[in-house]
Amino acid sequence: MRNFSHNGNRRSGARFFREWVPLSMVLALIVSVTLSSQAQNVEQQNLPERIQRLSDAMASTQAQLEHSQRQLEEMRKELAELRRQMAAAGAGGAPATNKPPDSSLSEGTGEALAAAVRDIQEHQAIEESQIATHEQTKVESNSKYPVRITGLLLMNGFVNTGAVDMPATPTVALPGYGNAGASVRQTVLGFDARGPRLFGARSFADLRIDFASSPSFNDSTTNYSGYLGLNSTFLRLRTAHAGLDWDHTEVFFSLDHPIFSAESPTSLVATAEPALAWSGNLWTWNPQAGITENIGRMGARNLQLQVALIDAGDAPLTPSDITPMSVPLTSAEQASRPGVQARIALLGRGRKDERSHIGVGGYFAVHNTALDLNFDSWAATLDGRLLLFGGLELSGSFYRGLGLGGLGGGAYKDFVYKPNPNTGGYYFRALDDVGGWAQLKKKLGERLEFNSAYGMDNAFSSQMRHYIVTGGTMYQNLTINRTFTGNVIYSPSAYLLFSLEYRHIQSSPIAGSPAQSNVVGVGAGYKF
Repeated sequence: MRNFSHNGNRRSGARFFREWVPLSMVLALIVSVTLSSQAQNVEQQNLPERIQRLSDAMASTQAQLEHSQRQLEEMRKELAELRRQMAAAGAGGAPATNKPPDSSLSEGTGEALAAAVRDIQEHQAIEESQIATHEQTKVESNSKYPVRITGLLLMNGFVNTGAVDMPATPTVALPGYGNAGASVRQTVLGFDARGPRLFGARSFADLRIDFASSPSFNDSTTNYSGYLGLNSTFLRLRTAHAGLDWDHTEVFFSLDHPIFSAESPTSLVATAEPALAWSGNLWTWNPQAGITENIGRMGARNLQLQVALIDAGDAPLTPSDITPMSVPLTSAEQASRPGVQARIALLGRGRKDERSHIGVGGYFAVHNTALDLNFDSWAATLDGRLLLFGGLELSGSFYRGLGLGGLGGGAYKDFVYKPNPNTGGYYFRALDDVGGWAQLKKKLGERLEFNSAYGMDNAFSSQMRHYIVTGGTMYQNLTINRTFTGNVIYSPSAYLLFSLEYRHIQSSPIAGSPAQSNVVGVGAGYKF
């Protein structure tokens, strides 16, 4: 017999005692019932014969029970001997020798013991796996509430046929030659937390950071070289959320895209700036605080109302006053009044991220500039997602407004200006802007999807014509930025992602020929 551990033998013997005797009794009962049924079906036999048959069956069952009891007694002796050997091995430091099985122990009993041991080992392996999984998902925090670490390790390679502003994450085409390379700076690290209940609401918080930090623009009207630094690899705060969530109401503050720009095109290789950024996607992450209310049901649909305050940042080309040892104020902060935004949406059935909706929104904010000139920015928006037949999905967002550079529109500008030689001041005009994007998605199961999208941002050229900056950059004279993109995303498992993407960017200045670039990108990501 094998030399099992002390605990293993104890559990194996106990398992045998619990299962063998009840099994024998059940067997006896089945035999009795079967014989009784047969006896009832043979009506020709007389009563003494049936009694004799039943007596024989009872005798046979009794014999089987006696045999089982003898086997149990032999098992007890065997277990006692193994315990003694284990105790002797622990006391003397020498391994216990295997005792040959008792000749009276049947082969069936040995097989039962082996099966019991295998069963115990399987249960132990399952428990160890569950404990390991629990330890991996448990992150200790001062609050003692659950914290989960998430993220996306992302590598993207790129080939640009023409010059672009940022080789790895291009948004604007420039005159010049193309380039190629690879980057991992779009890797994202996240933290999700769930806290205590307060006033009957569930508290929550989450945070996302990446390695694509933004440069300091200062007065970058002439030397702006991209919304992200090309060589910096410092951590950058992307988005953050915290709030209280009731059944129909949510109070929150966040660093995220505006609430009236609820959707964003799908891309794996454009995460540092979302797909179609500066080409119709109002994406910029700004501090905001607000409330969301789901109002009853309208037939099979919910009505959702959202209102929030927003501290809208400046457009990349906005000049600012910089004094030594100070952080420049944005034009919205100089106005001392936050912006206001609102959205009303009709929601379809289904989970939050997998349902149709259509929404309308609005935005208004006052700005005071470093040029001692003020303007009001505003926007009216329409967004939606429609789940169509055959796994097709159509989504998009559209806007019309004024001074939207701080939200990701306006051709990188909120306003245009030039010196007034007569007064020593400036000619100044806030830019009207119109744009949007649309995407068609096709899903083939849970692993494969195809996406194609088109976006455009248009700062009115009629307003910019009098403000051409001679010898200026593409950003200063840009009026229309268009991007077409298409990609395929394949996920062989829940944690692996692969993508191939094509983009065509066309950037048109107020004077001169448009600049164009074809962008081919590949992405490989591991979610954790």
